[in-house]
Amino acid sequence: MFTGIIEEIGEITAISPAGDGWRLTVRAPRAASGAVHGESIAVSGVCLTVVASTADTFDADVMKQTLDVAALGGANVGTRVNIEKAMPVGARLGGHIVQGHVDGTGLVLEVRPGEQWSVLRIGLPDDLAPLVVDKGSISIDGTSLTVSAVSAADAAEHWLEVSLIPETLAATTLGVRAVGDRVNLETDILARHVERLLAFRAAPEGGSR
Repeated sequence: MFTGIIEEIGEITAISPAGDGWRLTVRAPRAASGAVHGESIAVSGVCLTVVASTADTFDADVMKQTLDVAALGGANVGTRVNIEKAMPVGARLGGHIVQGHVDGTGLVLEVRPGEQWSVLRIGLPDDLAPLVVDKGSISIDGTSLTVSAVSAADAAEHWLEVSLIPETLAATTLGVRAVGDRVNLETDILARHVERLLAFRAAPEGGSR
């Protein structure tokens, strides 16, 4: 489990085929230092398992399903990524509960810079829109953020907005996001559980239990 508090910005230094997926090498000195085989590291919100490491890099395999669902599938050598190691038991939950299981991707529709912050408007897939609420939590490229505005339920196209403070702009890759960029989205796990429960409540009688 993660908290969405980014520890460093890493860089993909190598991509090699691994079956129908990839093996990534990521340069991230803080995360790689002391990394052990089998531990979890979130790479722009995608939970990956360390399979090898050096003093400043780690390797991880990415399966095809992840490449299909996440923006990581469009990464190249040189792509900068947000890095967070798994939260140890007993640590502070500085952001919100982030699993590293990306629900889908969104497209940056607008960037509105301000004197003290920047606002990003991001398009939402229709199936994720009901899970995003104003002032709720959202993980964007692995970063725990508070939703500052959402589209109406009956909008033709759904979107969300987040307001980024200077620290977030400097400490994550969100500071360089531009219109047209694709980002990873992970909705609040509590909202996903509620949606699933309601789906069973609405199911016709006699369905599977």
